[in-house]
Amino acid sequence: MSTFIKDFIERETINRRNFLLASAAGIATTAIPGVFGDGMARAALTDPVCAWSYRDRANPYWLSIVSGGEAFVESIGRKKEDLVNLINEGSSEKCLADIKALLAQHNGNCAIACDANDSPNARPVAEAVQAAGGYVSTIWNKTDDVHPWDFGDNWVSHMTWSDEKPAEETARILFKAMGGKGGVVHLGGIAANNPAVERLNGLKNALKDFPDIKLLDAQPADWDTQKANELMAQFLTRYGDEITGVHCANDTIAYGVLEALKAEGIEGMPVVSYDGNLDAVKLVMEGKILATVFTNPHWGGGISSALSYYAAIGKFKPSEEPHEHREFYGPSIVITQEDAEKFKAEYLDSTPKYDWTDFWGPSNGGIVYK
Repeated sequence: MSTFIKDFIERETINRRNFLLASAAGIATTAIPGVFGDGMARAALTDPVCAWSYRDRANPYWLSIVSGGEAFVESIGRKKEDLVNLINEGSSEKCLADIKALLAQHNGNCAIACDANDSPNARPVAEAVQAAGGYVSTIWNKTDDVHPWDFGDNWVSHMTWSDEKPAEETARILFKAMGGKGGVVHLGGIAANNPAVERLNGLKNALKDFPDIKLLDAQPADWDTQKANELMAQFLTRYGDEITGVHCANDTIAYGVLEALKAEGIEGMPVVSYDGNLDAVKLVMEGKILATVFTNPHWGGGISSALSYYAAIGKFKPSEEPHEHREFYGPSIVITQEDAEKFKAEYLDSTPKYDWTDFWGPSNGGIVYK
C-alpha cells in the first residue's frame, strides 16, 4: 500500500493546528459590534458577501465542497478568494458564533452556505440569519421538526443525502465479501449528525438479511482519521479474529482503519466506506476498499452557495417555490472496483462544469420523513 494514508494523517494534524492558530486573529474570536435587523427579509440585497461555514479544511470532502463554492463565486465574476471560509472545527458553538459575527460585520448583507455541524444547531443558525436579514442554504444536518419555510425566505433551502439506502448497499457488498458470516464493526461519524445516523441504520437494515453476521461494535469516530485509527486499534485488541469486516461511515475514517490493520499485519480485510474521495476511489481500484459512495460534494457546495446568493439578490423568491425545492436530496453514486476507473475519469480527473442557475437539476427529489 502507498504511504498516502500515513501522510494524510500527518497533513490533517498539521492543517488543523494551522487553522486553529489562524482563527485566533480571525472573525470567530473578534467581537464585532452590530445590530441585527428586525427579522424581515429585505427585498433584495446588494452585492452580498458569500460565505461557506463548514467543519474541516483538511478533509478532502470539505475541500471539494468549498471548491464548488469557489467555482460558483467565480461564475458571478468574483475571485474564488472572495468566498469567506468559516471553519468551525467540529464545534456547533463556533459555527453559530462565526455566522453571527459575519452577519454583524456586514449588517446582514450575506449569502451563506452552511453545514450546521449537528442537527439541533440548524435552528439557531436560521434564527440568527433571519434576524439579521441575511440568507442561508444548509446541507446535511437539521432536525426533522424544523423546515426552511418556517423562516420565510431567509432560510432558502436544505439539502441532504438519502444515506440509508447507499450505506445498506455498501453493507451488502461487504457481507457478501465476508461470505455471509462473521463479525463486523462500524466506525461512525459524529453521533448527532444525520448522515452518521443514516449510515449506521443502513448497516443495520442489511444485517436483517444476514443472520450469520454479528455486529460486534459500533462507535463514533467523529469523521476523523486519527480517531478512527485509534478506535480500530481498540477494536482489534478487544475482538481480535472475530472481526472479519469493517463498515466505515466515510472515506477518511477508512484511511485510519486501513492504517490500523496494516500496523497489525492484517491484509485483505473487507472494508467499505463513503464519500467517493479521490484517494478512496484509487483504493477501490486497487481492491483495498470494496466500495465507496459519491455524493458530488463539488456540486453540493456550489449549488448551496448559488441558492443563497440568488435568493439574496432577488433572482427568485424561496417562499414561492414548492417544498421539494426548499428541502431536497442530493445525488449519490455507489462505486465498486468494476466501475471505479470510469467514475474517476468522469468525475475526479476533471471537474464537470455546472450551470449554477439550474438549482435542482441533479437533485433526487424532496426529502421524505419517516
